[in-house]
Amino acid sequence: MSSDREKPGVFYVTTPIYYVNDRPHLGHVYTTLVADVAARFHRLRGDDVFFLTGVDEHAAKVSDRAAENGMGPQAWADRNALAFRETFDKLRLTFDDFVRTSSDRHKERVTAYVTELLASGDVYEGRYEGWYDAGQEEYVPENKAEAQGFRSEVNGKPLVKKSETNYFFRLSAYRERVLAHIEAHPGFVQPAARRNEVVNRIKEAQDVPISRTGAALGADGRRWGIPVPGDAEQTIYVWIDALFNYLTYADDEHRRRYWQAGATHYIAKDILWFHAAIWPALLLALRERPGYGWVNLPQTVFTHSYWVSDSGEKMSKSLGNFLDPEAIDRAVEAYGIDALRYFLATKGPLGTTDASFSAELFDTVYHSDLANTFGNSASRVTNMLVRYCGGAVPCAADRGGGLAEEADRAVAAATAAYDAGDLEGAAEAALTLVRRVDAYVEATQPFKMWKAEELKAEVGPILARCVEALRVASVLLWPITPHKVEDFWSRIGCGAQAEALADGGRGDLAAWAAWGGLAAGMAVQKGEALFPRVEPAPV
Repeated sequence: MSSDREKPGVFYVTTPIYYVNDRPHLGHVYTTLVADVAARFHRLRGDDVFFLTGVDEHAAKVSDRAAENGMGPQAWADRNALAFRETFDKLRLTFDDFVRTSSDRHKERVTAYVTELLASGDVYEGRYEGWYDAGQEEYVPENKAEAQGFRSEVNGKPLVKKSETNYFFRLSAYRERVLAHIEAHPGFVQPAARRNEVVNRIKEAQDVPISRTGAALGADGRRWGIPVPGDAEQTIYVWIDALFNYLTYADDEHRRRYWQAGATHYIAKDILWFHAAIWPALLLALRERPGYGWVNLPQTVFTHSYWVSDSGEKMSKSLGNFLDPEAIDRAVEAYGIDALRYFLATKGPLGTTDASFSAELFDTVYHSDLANTFGNSASRVTNMLVRYCGGAVPCAADRGGGLAEEADRAVAAATAAYDAGDLEGAAEAALTLVRRVDAYVEATQPFKMWKAEELKAEVGPILARCVEALRVASVLLWPITPHKVEDFWSRIGCGAQAEALADGGRGDLAAWAAWGGLAAGMAVQKGEALFPRVEPAPV
């Protein structure tokens, strides 16, 4: 997610913008959740964060779906854009702005960028003859189309043979510079296993069409999309329009610092080509124009794999096997928002392997990691503090018993994992510390020591170490399970941390994760189980 820093930095994180041809589903929630965890980690660290998500409205499939439903494309886009925003808001995702490509802000800037590329000659008029993947809205080179059996590699539908006049982007002129950038910046394409597949394709890249003809008409009689400057019959190809969103929403005096810090783009593997080849080439071309010298390249394109059904099929709207908003609502109602966050973050397809979503696995992970580990340990330790220590931290935690050293290791491991985008590793580092607390309680048995008058004095220091270790573990878990962690903080007198992080505020990870944060006398309260056991529910 970023490299280590000695002082707070600036962090810009984005998701793809999602087609509004239908309502949101698990895939959209997943990518946005991963970006949210990244944003929260950097806010916890004290960084200045800008988190962008939103919707892509100018796709042909959007206007097609609108027509099928007897609506104009703008009305259809309005309805589904609202559905996306409502879903993300219900899940309390902390994005700072929400892209709509039909917004004047976006359209005006895209028009300005393409005007500059037309003036430079990097965009020129030509004729396209070849294959088109209508489902992906992607032009497919002949050799790739043949390798795919002239079918979409995403939904298996036949490719369409097209011949039309278009405007092209001179990608071939930037091949070597993009390859040099990837070579010089090994972290640009992540995971590293994805790098070779895009590098090999860039080596053979030709100029790419960036406009289309015959776009559907909106209610205002205009083509659905952004017109090519000077040619009202052609609209800018949806993928070029969409890629520019990362820049259009950061292109003002208040936000340019985020772009210049280097964006981190989270995307699914099917759109790597656009983000790791065409996008940097467009930026290299634009930055050569007067007034655009500030436009640098993103820091990282982090590519995840797919969620698949139990049968192994990719979950998607086109295949009709996705988890819709109602299914997501059921999961949240049964287990809570943080349970969904934890499962998606730790069991999702962040690497190069697809991940299977099942109700059984969800339930197993919830009970093993959350209810029986963090939740149970938090209840056990706070209950003993209330019972044996009068509901207060009896003394500052010393470094006896090995928990302090375990906490130091957990902080180092979790921070490194978050930086590498390894969310499962970050969670595991925190839970390893929690398990160490449980083992320490079993080894010392303060509940038995309390019954022996000569051992009572040792109970307080033992429990002080335990609650301090849990406090450190909770700080490390906060980006993934923020709401339950904040409940725990309120029980151990650390509510000020939640207040500091409210509404996009910044934390102090270095200070908060340092051993010794709980002072003697801080009030401790019992409460309901953070993650109560539940009967398995359909998801």
